[in-house]
Amino acid sequence: MPARLEISSATFRGNVRAVAERIAPSELMLVMKDDAYGHGLNWAAAQGLAVGVRWFGAYEVPAALRIRAAAPEARIFAWATSSREEVAAAIRADVDLGIGAHDYLRRVVAEARSACRPARIHLKIDTGLHRNGIRPEDWDDVVAEARRAEDAGLVRIAGVWSHLGEASDADDDDARSVFTAAGDALRAAGGTPEHRHLTASAASWARPELRGSLGRIGAFCYGIRSADGPDLDGVAPAAALRADVIDSGADGVRIDIGALDGLPSTLAGAAIGDRSARIVRVDRTWTEVSSSEELRPGDSVTLFGPGGVSATDLAEHIDTVGEEILTRISPLVPRIYT
Repeated sequence: MPARLEISSATFRGNVRAVAERIAPSELMLVMKDDAYGHGLNWAAAQGLAVGVRWFGAYEVPAALRIRAAAPEARIFAWATSSREEVAAAIRADVDLGIGAHDYLRRVVAEARSACRPARIHLKIDTGLHRNGIRPEDWDDVVAEARRAEDAGLVRIAGVWSHLGEASDADDDDARSVFTAAGDALRAAGGTPEHRHLTASAASWARPELRGSLGRIGAFCYGIRSADGPDLDGVAPAAALRADVIDSGADGVRIDIGALDGLPSTLAGAAIGDRSARIVRVDRTWTEVSSSEELRPGDSVTLFGPGGVSATDLAEHIDTVGEEILTRISPLVPRIYT
């Protein structure tokens, strides 16, 4: 069998339930960026629906449209600034749009007018991360224009949102103050947003006072812990990357997955599996492994997954995050769902 990513549906559903219970009474928005963190968007949507997920988050509109096809009744939020054609498609598909710039608001309003159908929008205040977002000094002007469009029936201001920097508790507290002030200003201008959402995985888990009505959570639902973060109660990795030994020698073995499959070549020295093996070298189509166990051609080697090292363990070896390890795995590596 070739290299494969084995994914447990039961583990994923258990993770989603655990996260939803942790953040209640806030509602979970299951984030699906990067093809559901490399797990497969259609599969993740079906599993989420099976355990009661009603909100899905997509970075870009094309992914949101794929979710819409898989989840016709769900609420879907797409937050990347998008082209006119994508905005028009999102409005037709009843996708909520994140608005982080004044000119993007105008583009969305124009497309809503052309479609003769209101766009549902969430205004983003920049709380200090500077990952787009409307600057506080521009907020009142943008709110005023959005409210005029709402009164004209062109948009529905459904939410206020932002990203946290998560650099420190003090920084996040400052961000919360900016976020709260922005929501107050919108309501003072006559807006009636249904939702407030500020936190993603780590802050949603650890700081309940920062949660709003929605929690945008991706990584934790897939069992990917934060870099340098603690293990998560009730959450486990849903995926295991396994590959077969293709050759053996005096100094180690080669397994049938390499840099072309998405493994970073910088992983040399990283422990894998149950920590009895280490990566020696990542070449284009194979990886050389040293092991204290005797391995022969045809044997299966686990690079990461339940019971051994995690994707985040590998990521910490090269100073990155667990999401990168998973999302770099090529779509040509089969996903096997159990």
